[in-house]
Amino acid sequence: MSATTAHDEHAGHPGHGTGHHEGHGAGHGDHAAQFRDRFRWTLLLSVPVVAFSPMVGMLLGYTPPSWSAWIPPVLGTVVFAWGGAPFLTDAVSEIRARRPGMMLLIGLAISVAFVASMLTSLGVAGLALDFWWELALLVVIMLLGHWLEMRALGQASGALDALAALLPDTAERIGPDGSPVTVTLADLAEGDTVLVRSGGRVPADGTVVDGAAAVDESMITGESRAVSRGVGERVVAGTVATDSALRVEVTAVGEGTALAGIRRLVEQAQASRSRAQALADRAAALLFWFSTGAAVVTFAVWSLLGDLTGAVERTVTVLVIACPHALGLAIPLVIAISTARAARNGILVTDRLALERMRRVDTVLFDKTGTLTTGTPAVVAVAGDPDTFTLAAAVEADSEHPLARAVVAAADPATTPRATGFRSLTGRGVRAGVDGADVAVGGPALLRELGLTSPAAIADEAERWSADGSTVLHVVRDGVVVGALALADGVRPESRDAVAALRARGVRSVMVTGDARPVAEAVAREVGVDEVFAEVLPQDKDDAVARLQERGATVAMVGDGVNDAPALARADVGIAIGAGTDVAISSAGVVLASDDPRAVLSVIALSRAGYRKMRQNLWWGAGYNLLSVPLAAGVLAPVGFVLPMAVGAVLMSLSTIVVAANAQLMRRVELRPGVLAARGGGGPPARP
Repeated sequence: MSATTAHDEHAGHPGHGTGHHEGHGAGHGDHAAQFRDRFRWTLLLSVPVVAFSPMVGMLLGYTPPSWSAWIPPVLGTVVFAWGGAPFLTDAVSEIRARRPGMMLLIGLAISVAFVASMLTSLGVAGLALDFWWELALLVVIMLLGHWLEMRALGQASGALDALAALLPDTAERIGPDGSPVTVTLADLAEGDTVLVRSGGRVPADGTVVDGAAAVDESMITGESRAVSRGVGERVVAGTVATDSALRVEVTAVGEGTALAGIRRLVEQAQASRSRAQALADRAAALLFWFSTGAAVVTFAVWSLLGDLTGAVERTVTVLVIACPHALGLAIPLVIAISTARAARNGILVTDRLALERMRRVDTVLFDKTGTLTTGTPAVVAVAGDPDTFTLAAAVEADSEHPLARAVVAAADPATTPRATGFRSLTGRGVRAGVDGADVAVGGPALLRELGLTSPAAIADEAERWSADGSTVLHVVRDGVVVGALALADGVRPESRDAVAALRARGVRSVMVTGDARPVAEAVAREVGVDEVFAEVLPQDKDDAVARLQERGATVAMVGDGVNDAPALARADVGIAIGAGTDVAISSAGVVLASDDPRAVLSVIALSRAGYRKMRQNLWWGAGYNLLSVPLAAGVLAPVGFVLPMAVGAVLMSLSTIVVAANAQLMRRVELRPGVLAARGGGGPPARP
């Protein structure tokens, strides 16, 4: 906490300190630089304070010159007033807010050491409590800890700045004469057409109007494999056209782009509170009272034993070592690292509570259309003459119907003959000449119009396809039905892997859809889900969530964030998948930038790893204090062990470093969906 408490509005930790030292509006990078400079100057001032300290001289076997007697008090006062200013300022703020915490503990420790040392230097009441060198080392070590903490937080939050750095500085806008003109991003507007050269970054969200290229979308999806993007498909600002040039019509610029939306969501997540954060706040407050009580008891006991110097020294050491520095860093740093890294892998956390709950999810409810399936028709089966598919692709090539595009997309252009005399038969199909033959493609209405019937083998296949919910297209050549094609909402290849990997982790998969039960069950069999809710109206999908919850399940709902909004809101965790440029989905706690359902595995991995690190850090931060405070109080003094105040300060800062290093291990957590799916099982869902 420490610096975090002073800048809690930036670190996502509205805990204890409410001060505004060092410019509250600055970012973590500015804070780190300020603490670094303050640490370096304070360290420089502390060298003569330590070197001319009589106690240090006695320990090292030399006597400081008499003219140096006032060097420790003068420089020590500067160290206290200037080096300790951040702690003193926030300590006062905590008192005013009636929210005592770690900054007040730090302020008490250095204030007690300063007052005792100054009274000794002035010869008041005959005290011999020369703590100048220990005070200087304490402030230096505390500043060092704060600098390391703020640098770590700055590195984590810097991932957000890296998102903005993905955009190019300029764009090539196509002018009225068709030639590209270099302009700044600020000059782009919706409706402009830009040229994205091979190897260049897309400057704004848009739709491809010319060309095709393999686009690296790893900054959005987390997957390193490039995806093909052609005419009519969307591309996102910051992605890279790896092998060819594209012309893109701009659909969103500036704050309207997916990249800007991602940054807003990550900032929102880092600023939101969580149960774990609230627990850390309460622990810090309890530790303040525990430490203060221990300090009072320590002073009273040592004073009753007749050792006033020992009483002050032990009391200061208790206050120093009890500073819940590590405890305050335990949660914010894990959150900062995990949310920023998640954004880099296409996981946009809008509600940290949702992310925390994800570790306990034992049932994932998938919407079918657009989630487990592509949401667009695809050719799933062909029957009849070997030329059936080629003939259909040739005739459909000039049609704009979605079914026609699906057929053409599945064909090989190199082997598809060119059709002539194309005609559209409204409501029935299409017709054209192919290699001298008259070929027609259409549904049952086409056969009725032509007075044709399919051969038994083809008719049986078509009947089975229809029963499964597929759309059937018949192919007629020169008045004879030669074959048929089945088209259906294509199952994503990744869906099977996602369901299998979830099952290996002890998580059930359930599907909900408005489709007829035969269609739903056909998809369920192909994907492998455990249960199906079919023929469900969009507005009633949340009932499926409620029914699962009534059975005692902890449910994550995965949908497209449009018709599924009520279900996303009712679920324990709402996950909007395939958001693309639409990242501002208020009903979901987690937004997946890709349309890969395996990304749900990434959310589970992130949730479990983050919870594990938070728990480890909380145990270390709290446990360290509970064990070290008695030592600082001098419980082992009867056996000859007394913990020096400076050693206490070192141990306290060491605990902070341990917590920070442990949080950094979050960077090693694997979040790539494909890798997680390939690894298979990971044990049952975590329980609280």
